[in-house]
Amino acid sequence: MRRRVSPDEELMTALYTEHYAVLLSFVSRYVQDRHKAEDLVQETLLRAWRHIDHLDPDLGRTRSYLLTIARNVVTNAWRAEQRRPHLVGDDAAVAAVPSADNVDELVEGWLVAEAMERLSADHRAVVQAMYYEGRTVADAAKRLSVPEGTVKSRAYYAVRALRQVFEEMGVLR
Repeated sequence: MRRRVSPDEELMTALYTEHYAVLLSFVSRYVQDRHKAEDLVQETLLRAWRHIDHLDPDLGRTRSYLLTIARNVVTNAWRAEQRRPHLVGDDAAVAAVPSADNVDELVEGWLVAEAMERLSADHRAVVQAMYYEGRTVADAAKRLSVPEGTVKSRAYYAVRALRQVFEEMGVLR
């Protein structure tokens, strides 16, 4: 059983068959991307279908009407393209832009550096040796010329002091 086709559908099929190549050629003069040009032609035919009652069956008038719609569609697409931000193709410029994670790391680094400045020199030296340089308790004790027990004790109290400094600075974890 065949579906009954409306006169509007027959007209649109005829428009597509007769004018698609001309419309694509016209749009391709202004749009280099083949897929985008095809999309704009589809948009042109969709707009023509929405206003099918304005179509004149005369071939010359129909084509000029479709070309006018196509010109408007291309113009609208160009204007929309101008409003969008353009992607940067320069790898050096993209690499120079800090990422959100990089900014967070920088801020955290500044906070930690400020907190470290508020520690006593002995506590700061132990934190530097153990947490930044990755030294063991024994290596830190040798480097700082203090007993291992003293390094452990200073590390414990330095971490407590850092926690208090962070709370004073408003950094809550």
